[in-house]
Amino acid sequence: MHKTASAASRDRVAHPLDAGAAGRFILPVIVILVLGGLGYVAYALGQDLASARTVPWVMLGLALFIALGFEFVNGFHDTANAVATVIYTRSLPAEIAVVWSGFFNFLGVLTSSGAVAFGIISLLPVELILQVNSGAGLAMVFALLCAAIIWNLGTWYLGLPASSSHTLIGAIIGVGLANQFMAPTGTATSGVDWSQATNIGLSLLLSPLVGFGCAALLLVVMKMVIRNKTLYQEPKTAAPPPLWIRAILIFTCTGVSFAHGSNDGQKGMGLIMLILIGLVPTAFALNRTPDPHYLQSYLAASTGVETALGNYVKPGVEVADAKAAVASAVKNKEWNDTTTLALQRYIHTSSAEIARFPTLEAIPDTLVSNIRNDIYLIGEALKLIDKKKLLPMQDADLAAVKAYHAAVDNATKFIPDWVKVAVALALGLGTMIGWRRIVLTVGEKIGKTHLTYGQGAAAEMVAMATIGAADHFGLPVSTTHVLSSGVAGTMAANGSGLQGQTVRNLLLAWVLTLPASIAIAFVLYVGLRQVF
Repeated sequence: MHKTASAASRDRVAHPLDAGAAGRFILPVIVILVLGGLGYVAYALGQDLASARTVPWVMLGLALFIALGFEFVNGFHDTANAVATVIYTRSLPAEIAVVWSGFFNFLGVLTSSGAVAFGIISLLPVELILQVNSGAGLAMVFALLCAAIIWNLGTWYLGLPASSSHTLIGAIIGVGLANQFMAPTGTATSGVDWSQATNIGLSLLLSPLVGFGCAALLLVVMKMVIRNKTLYQEPKTAAPPPLWIRAILIFTCTGVSFAHGSNDGQKGMGLIMLILIGLVPTAFALNRTPDPHYLQSYLAASTGVETALGNYVKPGVEVADAKAAVASAVKNKEWNDTTTLALQRYIHTSSAEIARFPTLEAIPDTLVSNIRNDIYLIGEALKLIDKKKLLPMQDADLAAVKAYHAAVDNATKFIPDWVKVAVALALGLGTMIGWRRIVLTVGEKIGKTHLTYGQGAAAEMVAMATIGAADHFGLPVSTTHVLSSGVAGTMAANGSGLQGQTVRNLLLAWVLTLPASIAIAFVLYVGLRQVF
């Protein structure tokens, strides 16, 4: 006897991406939270702009819209990878998984330090950063953001898990190359830090291999230790997995989402700060709200580092233009005896200028940009001692450099809370709205079967461990590359088979991300230089 249509419907196992009843209750809460967040951002931005004499509202609005659009699209890509495993293993319903991931992305952004934000900025040509309020600086920011959005939207539309981080880094390389290309003949212009670019290229090559190999190995070990066949077979019902593996999947999804927010979310923050410094320097070029005793501490630290540098100044060395000598050292990543004397004098001159005012708030608007550029350039020079060790120092002298370096960064490398909230909202909303295409690719189109419980746990654990190790060692590893290749590794190890066309498309996206984003940013920067 044939089953009725209603009976057949009841017997059909619901697809993991099918909408559930939870969506009706979650949506109103999300709307309320988003409206509250937008209200706070608008209020705090208005407060910060109250001290600015003139505000280019149209340009500022357009720039912030594009910057937040980058983070919105970023949510489509990287965070969607984090939720694919919990959705396809039915550890969490799709709507709850996406909101859960978006929430921990939000927390990751809010608790981030900002170090990554300014680390990504330091890859840019230094003269463009120092002249970010010029036409070249604005062209740089718009070229970076538009190139990243174009490539990310294209790969998202095709359902390809491409790395937003590598897209942005490729755009930075493209701008650096275009900056060198457009420089007048004979001009000393900084472009691409090829040592850093080489490291990024190696990570782009190795991270998929690490994800594939480690996830495959972990699944093999799991099958030897945990002899439960249901963990390695495609789920036959809509029931969630055993409690212990469900807890592992939710925990690792949470960790990956939080790490993604605290790391990738900062890239948008750094670019937004460049926009604010370029368009409204009187409000954002210097940190006007540090500790009330900050200026005294800053000047004391500058005196200490002057003394420390004096211990390494060689007799008979002369320098004609201290600022130019320091700028040359920063551009070329080189150090010589002239640089030591030049930096000492440059710090002395800059500190004497700042000492004329009782607080940072008292610095006249006409001097803010110049003083900020002086402090920023000094900080980049100190990095050559503090981080790259180009000037070997005794421990006590190096401690003085580190103390002054921290004071310098506090003055120029700060992120207002409203910027963090705005980026967190954009990243979280991107995850909640555009997640389906990437999740479908990771869950169904990499292997010839749907994701199993064991595969999801192995891929997610490898991704979480790899990201944590990368953060610890400061290595540029892509969440997208590690997780999607990890799923492929578990499919191979489980004998599930791989879908050749999807794997080829993924490899093509990984290979093309850097050159494509470099080319797009190069063309956009050259074109925008004619506009600005």
